[in-house]
Amino acid sequence: MEEAEDIGRDGLLFNDHRAAVGGARTSRTLGQLLKQVGEASAAAGDDQQVLEMGELMGRRPFPFVLAFSELTYSVKNSKAFAFLPRLRRRQTGSAVAGASGVEAGEVEPREKTLLDSVSGEAREGEILAVLGASGSGKSTLIDALANRIAKDSLKGSVTLNGEPLDSKLLKAISAYVMQDDLLYSMLTVEETLMFAAEFRLPRTLSKSKKKSRVQVLIDQLGLRLAAKTIIGDEGHRGVSGGERRRVSIGIDIIHDPIILFLDEPTSGLDSTSAFMVVKVLQRIARSGSVVILSIHQPSYRILGLLDRLLFLSGGQTVFSGSPDALPLFFSEFGRPIPENENRTEFALDLIRELDFTPGGTKPLVDFHRSWQSTKIRPAAASKQCYSVSLKDAISASISRGKLVSGASDGVGGSSSMPRFANPFWVEMAVLTKRAYTNSRRSPELFGIRLGAVLVTGFILATIFWQLDDSPKGVQERLGFFAIAMSTMFYTCADALPVFLHERYIFMRETAHNAYRRSSYVLSKAVVGFPPLILLSIAFAATTFFAVGLAGGTQGFLFFFLIILASFWAGSGFVTFLSGVVSHVMIGFTVVVAILAYFLLFSGFFINRDRIPHYWLWFHYLSLVKYPYEGVLQNEFDDPMKCFVRGVQMFDNTPLAALPAAVKVNVLEAMSRSLGVSLTNQTCITTGTGVLRQQAVTDLSKWACLWVTLAWGFFFRVLFYFSLLLGSKNKRR
Repeated sequence: MEEAEDIGRDGLLFNDHRAAVGGARTSRTLGQLLKQVGEASAAAGDDQQVLEMGELMGRRPFPFVLAFSELTYSVKNSKAFAFLPRLRRRQTGSAVAGASGVEAGEVEPREKTLLDSVSGEAREGEILAVLGASGSGKSTLIDALANRIAKDSLKGSVTLNGEPLDSKLLKAISAYVMQDDLLYSMLTVEETLMFAAEFRLPRTLSKSKKKSRVQVLIDQLGLRLAAKTIIGDEGHRGVSGGERRRVSIGIDIIHDPIILFLDEPTSGLDSTSAFMVVKVLQRIARSGSVVILSIHQPSYRILGLLDRLLFLSGGQTVFSGSPDALPLFFSEFGRPIPENENRTEFALDLIRELDFTPGGTKPLVDFHRSWQSTKIRPAAASKQCYSVSLKDAISASISRGKLVSGASDGVGGSSSMPRFANPFWVEMAVLTKRAYTNSRRSPELFGIRLGAVLVTGFILATIFWQLDDSPKGVQERLGFFAIAMSTMFYTCADALPVFLHERYIFMRETAHNAYRRSSYVLSKAVVGFPPLILLSIAFAATTFFAVGLAGGTQGFLFFFLIILASFWAGSGFVTFLSGVVSHVMIGFTVVVAILAYFLLFSGFFINRDRIPHYWLWFHYLSLVKYPYEGVLQNEFDDPMKCFVRGVQMFDNTPLAALPAAVKVNVLEAMSRSLGVSLTNQTCITTGTGVLRQQAVTDLSKWACLWVTLAWGFFFRVLFYFSLLLGSKNKRR
């Protein structure tokens, strides 16, 4: 990792010693500046020290300053379990009720304020850490700054260099690292970062430069020893937790963003791994980025890497400033920090202690407001913290290698940055390659599905072995087709958890325009189609000849195509549901129920002409209807083939129990009455007659095939719109 800092960057690699826009940049940390200020004014009082600190920070030019003012965000309280207020009060207790501002016996307010007039700023080259207990509003503030809260729900302003941040511009110049490590488990660290480079870096950049960017990033993240190791999951051993977290960060900084948001990047890590993660973030900040993160309880070593702190409690600011200012702040508040004690731990413990008092943290919030107004001179306001306009700052950052995805011509302002780094077909190729690589390393998943299809085909083949052309054979064929076609759709249910597992990866990547949603939908269709061909061949070969279906080679070919179309439509339907339903168990329940309705209205249990008119629309929406009618016509469309001859007409009726001689006599009597010669070899019902009996007359078998294929395309279009409307990734 140390070697990575010294590597030069030809428009791609990090360098901590670049010149700033308004003059030579310094690689000194804010802590070193504060130390210099402290040494220069050792003889002065504490008040004067804080004053000079503000003046020094006001004089230093910062190319980028992200300022936020009076951010306020409220949500409506959930009405779930509102009928159990007494039980809830018993469980929380009066102390907690007082801390939350709701006295025992009072009705909870309809709205809950998550952010209450929060202000502050984050500067290039520094790390702003948002701290507080669980539920204090840390993640909410990060979401507000990252434009992940709807504008009509968030009050206040967020500016960059004094200019309001446009949503499209923020997507192009920033990155957001979620709290959970959302990665493809079967890809290696190097492959994961390389795919991210393919998405975020422009096509004009050569393959070798992208690889160089990835290799230097691996060194900078300290992942060289794990570069060839898969990410892993519960069933496959992979990288450690700290390495996973650094890979997650690497994905989002591959294009070297100007602003980096992180939601608790050290959560769940041991102290050493957490320190390494924050150390990486410090290097990112020093390379010319604004780094804003939420953190629960930093260790003493991590505290030394942070430049500015913002403590929240109940959505309100209780402290904002340098870590070195914490002792003075709490000393003047009347609660001095003991020597040799972690400052942040003391602050968080004190805030937690105040939470359980009747007044809550209001005294500390009020003291912070007065302390800021008297100790920090307004001269250090954001107007004097940066030296250039937003457009010029972005242009200068691009020219020295930042924001690689926007560097199509090396320089340019925000208007020159494309929305997506690559054209549509490049995105499709990269997405397809990634999905194929990840699935190829999990062959057991396809093997299980293939085994299920083969077992189902084997069972059906043995049960319906070599059906004859009798009336019973006709009924058995109808049953086989109904079960076979519905099985195709049920075996597609395994596609449901696939996107549910990838949902948040997709939302993270599309939130910052890594690729288009349409590219994702089409790549999933391309990768998923070849396995459907193998499954269709396996089922058709297992059942067609064993059951004794008609049509020969042409019949087999159509049987294979209609099965393939059924798989295509079924997987499209399940994929669409996975974009609408967010829980696996709910999704499986919905899939099973709807497919049961499709089978009910397919025409097997009740003919179309017997379905009540008010349910007839569901018959035409049934996905099972079209492949079922298609295979029926493939089997019974020969007008010369007979399925009921002579006395066979009495089968499946009470007359079937009569002796054969009696049946012949009845047949002769019918001949005399009708004036038609009916012998034991006379064809009573042909294949077309069976189709008329089943009311399969409105579409040809090829029309049924095309309609089934069209359903598959239609549901994938619906899946696209579900992603377009349902993955905005913003709070309301």
